[in-house]
Amino acid sequence: MGDIVYLKSSEVQQLLHNKFVVILGDSVQRSVYKDLVLLLQKDCLLTLNQLKAKGEMTFEQDKLREGGQLGQMHNGTSYREVREFRSDHHLARFYFLTRVYSEYLESILEELQSGEHAPDVVIMNSCLWDISRYGQDSWRSYLENLENLFRRMGQVLPESCLLVWSTTMPVGEKITGAFLPEHQTSGTSLKASVVEANFHSSVEAKKHNFDVLDLHFHFRHAREHLQPDGVHWDQRAHRHLSQLLLAHLADAWGVDLPARPPAGNLIKQAVKKLPGQRVEAQSQASRDRLALLSTPLLPAPRRRTLLQSPPQRLPVPLRLPPQPPLIPLPQGMPQFPNCPQDAYFYSDHTFQSDQFYFHSDVPSSAQTGFSFEASFMFDAPPPVPYFPPPCYRQPAPVVHRGFPRYLPPGPYAPSRQRPRPSKRRGPSPRRPQ
Repeated sequence: MGDIVYLKSSEVQQLLHNKFVVILGDSVQRSVYKDLVLLLQKDCLLTLNQLKAKGEMTFEQDKLREGGQLGQMHNGTSYREVREFRSDHHLARFYFLTRVYSEYLESILEELQSGEHAPDVVIMNSCLWDISRYGQDSWRSYLENLENLFRRMGQVLPESCLLVWSTTMPVGEKITGAFLPEHQTSGTSLKASVVEANFHSSVEAKKHNFDVLDLHFHFRHAREHLQPDGVHWDQRAHRHLSQLLLAHLADAWGVDLPARPPAGNLIKQAVKKLPGQRVEAQSQASRDRLALLSTPLLPAPRRRTLLQSPPQRLPVPLRLPPQPPLIPLPQGMPQFPNCPQDAYFYSDHTFQSDQFYFHSDVPSSAQTGFSFEASFMFDAPPPVPYFPPPCYRQPAPVVHRGFPRYLPPGPYAPSRQRPRPSKRRGPSPRRPQ
């Protein structure tokens, strides 16, 4: 997993300003909702108790709207939990699902259609309950429900709404999650089913021109962050997941990430080794020797930063008044102009505010080139070579929604300046059976 720029709480507030985010899914998606709500308010991670809590009346200024402790707490397929976080400029809502498409999901869609605010983002996943708790025919039903889900989403959601289908994250070898029947504890068959389900759900989502975030791929080597139940993940994994989601939203909306070096991964990646291969720690001496060998002879070119220091100007000799004739020098001794060699100065400055940057693209008119005064020398002056004036141009940074433009290193093209257009077709006249 490559490094990404981790957004701070203030930047997440700005990215989701006046946005209505809806999250649909199981208990893993509930933790996605909780980490997002926490990140909208402060720069800290979830605690283990917050991750384990279920159906509580309040969490970090949010409210339980339906189900949970307002009703009966149980682990059945009819369990309901609706949570909502609301501030002056942010709205996030979570719906607990045990099936990807059902009459209950239809009631959710009707609520979103008739509500005061239309959703701007819908983040959704449902798989583990679907293929584990609905009998022998659960697999066929899941595939049919996926098709019904994305068709209905295309009919109900406005064109401005971004739906992100996140694939199911990896599961452990031994699973003790509450969604499993009591007689089923092995995760071997479930792991293979999850991979197959992710394939079918991704194909169906892309067929209806919805976005897919492949969390199974991103966390395939991060099993150290799995909880002992083999299903849920720790707080560091969820913070990395939130940052992946936010980066996806920023890319979809044409928002440029802040201009700072990417942070290292919060999650640990398992070291993959070939059979019979040993992984040994290098000694300090060998690391220093390798570092010495890998050091280039010439300094490597530095990447272009958003604000560069002003270019160095060539020295401008001071113009001296005419001097009286000097005593002739002996024949054959070279003659040098009597001017200082370290007359470097800058005539303009770069002013910087908190987030927005301005810099002149026009060089100072006072610095137009070189001019040698040789009237004080006794003999004829030597030919003066021509030096072109120090021309330079520094492009102004592109600022979109308050973030200065950031050009990530790598072979990929820079991010878009405008939100990408929706590829979804118009509503289909067909309704689910």
